[in-house]
Amino acid sequence: MSAETILVQAATAEAVTTSAVAKKPSRRPRRTKERPNVVRIVMLALLVPLMGGPAYILLVNAFKTQQDIQTQPFGIPFGRLTLEPLLAAITSPEYNVVASYGFTASIVIVVDIICIALAGPAAYVIARSTNRKTRLLMLYFLAGTFIPGAAMVIPAIYVLRTLGLVNSFAGLVLYDSATTLPVSIFLMVGYISTVPKDIDQAASIDGAGRLRTFWTIIFPLLRPAVVTILILNSIGLWNDFVSPQILLGPSSEQYTVTTAIYTGISQYTTDLTKVFPNLLLAIAPVIVFFIYMQRHIISGLTVGATKG
Repeated sequence: MSAETILVQAATAEAVTTSAVAKKPSRRPRRTKERPNVVRIVMLALLVPLMGGPAYILLVNAFKTQQDIQTQPFGIPFGRLTLEPLLAAITSPEYNVVASYGFTASIVIVVDIICIALAGPAAYVIARSTNRKTRLLMLYFLAGTFIPGAAMVIPAIYVLRTLGLVNSFAGLVLYDSATTLPVSIFLMVGYISTVPKDIDQAASIDGAGRLRTFWTIIFPLLRPAVVTILILNSIGLWNDFVSPQILLGPSSEQYTVTTAIYTGISQYTTDLTKVFPNLLLAIAPVIVFFIYMQRHIISGLTVGATKG
């Protein structure tokens, strides 16, 4: 047998072996069956009706007649659902929740702007400072998160009265800005701490000052934290009742959504066809806003959590 024949037979045998190996079905890794998390299921079973129950009652009863609300508050009489109570609430000349949207939104926007404009630079100084006294400022602002806002309303009235801002839009804005600053600074300090200091040093070498470094370089990097703060503050300010009720007062004739509902529907407490539609109109913008922005809340709170 010649050498060429031997090489041809060896190549043929190797090809057959390779083909056989290639055709051999590969074993798939067995998937381990995940065990159901009993604690998670129990928690969801408790939280869903607890949190979704009031929202369900509010939603379904906003489109019912007075008789259906009283006889079957949890049922959905599909054949008798009507938009008349909701349209009556929107077009009511006596009381209109939609009319207070603009005033409440103006408070939310102004407070958000003031809060971001003040919390950003303050958090930048605290996060970048190595001075122990400056770091103590963080504890000062952090203490503000533990004090209930309602407990500061009465002292705030005396301060605003001294400044001549009681029962005014400016007074309420100043109070809301002061109460939202601690949490905003706390969140921003935590996020700025994850931004490398090399960025500041590079900006300093290029001739940028501290203020310019923050607003042109650091602040754009804070977008997740800023969005989270705006969402949390906006929802809290929209739903706030105590501070506008006390600081504005009836004499100012200015009402937010919550105080307007309290004032407007209190005389219709027996007419449920006015109560439920007005409550639905009050919370509808917040629900839409939250559904649209909720993914930014999660990303803003978790960003930087895995950085060393």
